[in-house]
Amino acid sequence: MKNSLKFAFILIALSNAACSKSDIQAPVQDSGSNPLREDPLETDAIASARAITYTSYLIRKGNNFCDQSTTRYLTVSGEMKFSARFNQSAMYTTIDPVNQYDINKLWGFSEGFNNQYNSARIGWAYNNGALRLYGYVYAKGVRYSKEIGIVTIGSEIPCSIKLNGSSYLLTANGVTVALPRGLTSTKASGLQQYPYFGGDERAPQDIRIEIKPI
Repeated sequence: MKNSLKFAFILIALSNAACSKSDIQAPVQDSGSNPLREDPLETDAIASARAITYTSYLIRKGNNFCDQSTTRYLTVSGEMKFSARFNQSAMYTTIDPVNQYDINKLWGFSEGFNNQYNSARIGWAYNNGALRLYGYVYAKGVRYSKEIGIVTIGSEIPCSIKLNGSSYLLTANGVTVALPRGLTSTKASGLQQYPYFGGDERAPQDIRIEIKPI
């Protein structure tokens, strides 16, 4: 009887040991993969670029400049590319009806430190019931502008400003206009130009614009 009990205890102990061993998980090996990747063949550089999101810029009611305006030096090598999105806050009415046709500024750069001497920006305005984008530049102190076209509120709008010798090529939604440039270099060095309202009037309401570099 004692031998039978002893044998039973031995079987139980061996069974418990087997179960405990099977519950132990092998250590997980770190593959070094980037968690941002959607495709296992995607490089880290591509994954990081894809992860860039829009930044929201706020122009507060009664202001011209957006909250995020700061002094940022930059060099544009041939072309500046970005994408923009507007929401319904871009639908506004000015106090003076004449100012409804003033061109606000979206994004761009100066060449040098005076944006009213040499600079290039995509401009925008809401008039005649539509949101419109413009090419807006200064060339040796002279201002030039030209409408690019109507865009849809809420849509993603690809834009670019390209250096083309003595001219700028300003593009939005695949439509390009050419405007004069005061310089002919292949690079532009100056200051980043941020969203700005006006014109002769300040923002009649809070306006939010989203921008993403490409």
